[in-house]
Amino acid sequence: MAYKLEGSLLEVCNCEVLCPCWVGVDPDNGTCDSALAHHFEKGEIDGVDVSGLTLGFIVHIPGNILKGNWRAVVHIDERATKEQEQALLSVYTGKQGGPIADLVQLIGEVVAVERSPITFQVEEGKGTLRIGTVADCEMEPFRGPNGEVTTLHDSIFSTIPGSPAYVARATKFKMSNPALGQDINLKDHNAIQGKFAFQG
Repeated sequence: MAYKLEGSLLEVCNCEVLCPCWVGVDPDNGTCDSALAHHFEKGEIDGVDVSGLTLGFIVHIPGNILKGNWRAVVHIDERATKEQEQALLSVYTGKQGGPIADLVQLIGEVVAVERSPITFQVEEGKGTLRIGTVADCEMEPFRGPNGEVTTLHDSIFSTIPGSPAYVARATKFKMSNPALGQDINLKDHNAIQGKFAFQG
């Protein structure tokens, strides 16, 4: 069994800027509610091509991110075939080991797995993430004095281990998810973008 996945991350949460979870500090509100997605620009799992698909997550984190016990709803790209769906779930349930298994072991409960239309776009540093009717997010990166995107390196926690995170603000973060009791309408809160390369 093996996988190789390359692509991009978009992540928004209800913490202030910058997200404290990435540096191992407790969430600003004591808990964290987040929408995030991995978009696979290139990907293969046990010979199954998953290129072009996106996997979304709606998450509630009850405290410090490193202590786990997250509750999550997983959203499978509605364009995925049954074979692609099963391949993605085999990786994102930790069954295939590697860096993704290290990440998903922090999830204490998967409340539901749903198929949804997912919009994932990054253009000139601006990102858009929509997951079904549950999440609607737009984000824009911070930039340094020379116009380069501000990055975070060597943080104690990362959803894209080994890669720099592009620090951003969410100009829009709407999330309505009864399964986790979430009803959020915020702007100018934390957002993260980045690239990943996972192999297991």
